[in-house]
Amino acid sequence: MSVNANRVRAMYRKELREYRRNRVIVATMAVLPIGILIFPLLFVIALPASMAGSLRNGDPLVILLGIPALVPSVVATYAVIGERQQGTLEPVLTTPIRREELILGKALAALAASLTVAYAVYAFFLVCTWTMAQPEVASAVMQPRYLIAQVLFTPLLAAWSIWVGMAVSTRSSDVRAAQQLGSLAGLPVILLAYLIAFKVIQATPALAVLIAVVLLILDFLGWRFVSAVFDRERLIAGTRD
Repeated sequence: MSVNANRVRAMYRKELREYRRNRVIVATMAVLPIGILIFPLLFVIALPASMAGSLRNGDPLVILLGIPALVPSVVATYAVIGERQQGTLEPVLTTPIRREELILGKALAALAASLTVAYAVYAFFLVCTWTMAQPEVASAVMQPRYLIAQVLFTPLLAAWSIWVGMAVSTRSSDVRAAQQLGSLAGLPVILLAYLIAFKVIQATPALAVLIAVVLLILDFLGWRFVSAVFDRERLIAGTRD
């Protein structure tokens, strides 16, 4: 299956322009991470130097991975149903762009926006930790394994959330209902993060590799699945609510 890079790029740029115009999406993407950031940030700031070792034995900072698991659903669930309700989807569907290219362009735009937010919030967390936490605690937070986990798993989790959100968006008839359903994609990740944070599940390199491989497979299958369920004729002929 060949993909035309120019058409994908055009869709990508169109989606980014739509995000800038939609204040609701921008506001939600800005506010949602705050709720996830509060617990780990307060935890490390309040942690005494004598307890810095707890960051080496436990994994409370894995909760920050909830940001790329939840934030992308905000834009991904809007991708199809939002445009359809605004009446801007039909003109795009009448162009020669293939559904795989359309879906990929939208997904890449959602991924770029989500990664920007996730990495910006994580950088803010590191700055606050470095300036406000005890030096021993700050050093523990800066462990390479935490940094690697954020860099590696943020795009993998964001892509998974995007594919679930877009799958919901292609079959839904209401934006708010789609966003509520799309957010469910992040709940297993949040649950797993809390289980690891509170040492119910022991985080190991083997577990990290296994999760990364599973996410890679799911992300590839997600693109194929969303492309398969994207019904151009139904979306053109269907009525908007």
